[in-house]
Amino acid sequence: MKRLTHIGNDGRAQMVDVSAKPVSARTAVARGKIRLQRHTLDLISKDQIAKGNVFATARIAGIQAAKQTAQIIPLCHTLPLSEVKIDIAISNHHAEVKCSARTVAQTGVEMDALTGVTAALLTIYDMCKAVDKEMEISEVRLVEKTKSTVAVSQCEMHRRRAKTSQCGVAHTAPATTTDSRIKPRS
Repeated sequence: MKRLTHIGNDGRAQMVDVSAKPVSARTAVARGKIRLQRHTLDLISKDQIAKGNVFATARIAGIQAAKQTAQIIPLCHTLPLSEVKIDIAISNHHAEVKCSARTVAQTGVEMDALTGVTAALLTIYDMCKAVDKEMEISEVRLVEKTKSTVAVSQCEMHRRRAKTSQCGVAHTAPATTTDSRIKPRS
């Protein structure tokens, strides 16, 4: 049986030490749905919900929540998110929310994507609760996660070897990816 990494040998909760893990380009995509009455969807599309533009607000809430994941989920690592996107599509009596997150770090962004999609769905619920008493959030799930190797700068290699935060040597080589699906920024 696989050991739970968030539980220490003494049985107490702990934040996992990822310092020995290599830095990787990582992505995650999470999705979820909210069932809405047809009347509610019409009000949203006409921008007639009293609290304002529902989907614009939900996008901002999702992005903000993803950025705050480590503050909300106690054992999550604070990650330098390089991108968070919230997409919302309407189908039948649902709004489907997708949150995509990206980072270059030592641990994945799946919790950030799940937090983002959940906050966006909760924001839609909050903004529409006065006109729709039958809303239901469902199917929140991780649908994709990727990891690809990243060429590590000379400074990062020195830091790892010395187990210190600075190696004292000036390095200018940027990290580059080795996976063609993820393009380095210029």
